[in-house]
Amino acid sequence: MAHTLTFTFGPENVSQTPSPYDEGAVHDSFHQLIQEQSWLAEQELVEMQEMTNVTSRGRENLAYTASPARKTEAWEAPEQTEEHPGFSSATLRILASMPSRTIGRSRGAILSQYYNRTARLRRRSTRPPLQEVSHSARPSLRQLGIDLDSSHEEEDTKRSLLVKELQSLPASQRVNMLQAMPLSLTEKRSLRQDSSGHSGTLRKPKTTAPLSHCSRLKYYVIIGFRNLWYGWLSFLSTLQPWHYSLKQISGRFGSSILSYFLFLKTLVMFNLLFFLILLVFVVAMQAAYPPATPNNEPFTGLEPLTGAGYFGHTLMYYGYYSNSTLNDPCASGSNITRCQQSQDVHLPYNMPLAYLFVVGVSFIVTCILLVYSMSHSFGESYRVGSASGDLAVKVFCAWDYKVIQARSVGLQSENIYTQLKECLAERQSRSHPLNLCDRLQRLVVLLLAWMISLGTVLGCVIAVYYFSEYIHQVHHDRLTRSVQTGNEALLLALPLLVSLINLLMPYMYNLLAAWEKQESPVLEVYVAICRNLILKMVILGLLCYHWLSRKVTSSKIKCWETFVGQELYRLVMMDFIFTLLDTFFGELIWRIILEGKKQSKQRPEFDIARNVLELIYGQTLTWLGVFFAPLLPAVQILKLVLLFYIKKASLMRNCQSPSKPWRASHMSTIFITLLCFPSFLGASIFLSYTIWSVRPSEKCGPFRSLATIYDSGKMWVTQLEKSNPNLTWFTWIHQHMIQNTFFLFVISGILL
Repeated sequence: MAHTLTFTFGPENVSQTPSPYDEGAVHDSFHQLIQEQSWLAEQELVEMQEMTNVTSRGRENLAYTASPARKTEAWEAPEQTEEHPGFSSATLRILASMPSRTIGRSRGAILSQYYNRTARLRRRSTRPPLQEVSHSARPSLRQLGIDLDSSHEEEDTKRSLLVKELQSLPASQRVNMLQAMPLSLTEKRSLRQDSSGHSGTLRKPKTTAPLSHCSRLKYYVIIGFRNLWYGWLSFLSTLQPWHYSLKQISGRFGSSILSYFLFLKTLVMFNLLFFLILLVFVVAMQAAYPPATPNNEPFTGLEPLTGAGYFGHTLMYYGYYSNSTLNDPCASGSNITRCQQSQDVHLPYNMPLAYLFVVGVSFIVTCILLVYSMSHSFGESYRVGSASGDLAVKVFCAWDYKVIQARSVGLQSENIYTQLKECLAERQSRSHPLNLCDRLQRLVVLLLAWMISLGTVLGCVIAVYYFSEYIHQVHHDRLTRSVQTGNEALLLALPLLVSLINLLMPYMYNLLAAWEKQESPVLEVYVAICRNLILKMVILGLLCYHWLSRKVTSSKIKCWETFVGQELYRLVMMDFIFTLLDTFFGELIWRIILEGKKQSKQRPEFDIARNVLELIYGQTLTWLGVFFAPLLPAVQILKLVLLFYIKKASLMRNCQSPSKPWRASHMSTIFITLLCFPSFLGASIFLSYTIWSVRPSEKCGPFRSLATIYDSGKMWVTQLEKSNPNLTWFTWIHQHMIQNTFFLFVISGILL
């Protein structure tokens, strides 16, 4: 008769706290292993109970099989739990089950466990049903040895038995079994090599017969494609700009400073796309068909700094571009004979239309990319529950096991260490509730700081306004008297004043921040960005008003569009020069002073807010001037590339990590948002007003002799309707949708 078999596991006294440091006791993972083995024994018992003639000797075998489980003891090392008296039993049990504390002691048990699994799989797939087998041939549970001895000899025996069992399994089951084993990759690779008879994944099959020509060709083709694919992946990784430099910055200084360099890289990509579109469809076409009037201005050497002189009559500025069809010989009256000989013109290229549409399409593509980047960054930074369990993710999932070089391993270790410091600092920076007196005191300090900052902004704006009016009047008088000496130095005065204000005012805002004593470094950066952004955007708005006012567009300047392009070019160059001066004096000289005065290695911290606002300011200048200087994105690309290497070198040599480590998980989103709304949106409004409302110059540029720049699009639609009456639907779309301000307002609202 069948008897009920009971398996008893676990300690009799469960009140004692388990210790993860008891090396002589049986590990907790063995308990799980014995439970699995007991389940296997119970399955065998069910099969044995189906037999009608079971002798008492068989039942004794069952009792004998279960006896080792009863002998299993639990953790019994109460004297070692005193090392961690504050840890609960659950915490100690979790620590005890870590792979670093179980891999050495449970390796033999794991091999025994998976040997039994593979043996069971093989028996299930090869043996006949139990009812068809004679009593003498039936397996006994005595063969199911639950041996937990981890000595080297028995471990080698278990390993050899496991290899034999793996060899008897099909290839798919063997791979799945190896993947499920809780062993190291080296042990798994060794088991795979021993069980399959060869090492590696793509190797010649083990056969004594020679390969046929078809199989050999197939083998070499597979190997060739694999090497080609790996080479292509390696080539794609090398195409990523500054990949290793960004990892180095992240490892040493953390994600907050890394966000600045990532933002700089994003700006390089935006300008590169803008420049390629303008180069292909505007600059290259005009260079292929240059105007008949030569450039008679001499090159003085100051043109790279001022943008005037010889550069004023080149592809750099608006005034150089033609207002006719480039490859049409009838467009100009000088080629009358050639016009009579040419009966038809293939693919006429209307430069005014191309100039307007290419700039407009470039802005639309940039807007789409900005909105996509902003939405993607919001999705990554503000996901619900994204901050939960961040410390556990950093501790257990942050290591990249593909890194094998010693330098990369050290860099990754330093990166994880910095990220853990940021996580802990963010948790510690959560402010405690203040009493009423402290709240009132903080409120008064904040109000005074903001009043001072807004007052300085107002004063700077008034100074820039009156100085620009004075410079414009002096320049107008010089043009009236035809005085040429000293004009270039005069043109640099206004950009010099604006750049000087942008350099000095952030340091005053840092003094205000030190007075405010913000507890959160993130809030301190946000406040500094807000103040600097207000200053820079208000000054740029004032300059835009000055450039589009009647004093400039109706003055005696021959081509006011080229003049505005030169002003923006000088602002870009001055901004770059003052950035270099700030890097030299504000970081290098200040580091030398600190090290010499305090006799220590204290260094200045990298000012994220000021440097990010410099990038946004420079990019705003580029978007404002791209219509008046089509090659200005190329200048901005060169400036950003040089700025990356200069800032990286200064950061590594002169700066230190933030004194308050903090995570910049949302900083990239804030940077893209500021780039989109104040910067790109303001440049788009400036450009739209110029196209729709400002009268272009009468003697230069592709839109000369027109009331507005937008009239060139109207003229093209009218000519298209006259030449092909079947395109009346296109004219209807242009009149009722493009010219309809309400429709444009709805589209802009949906996009925003």
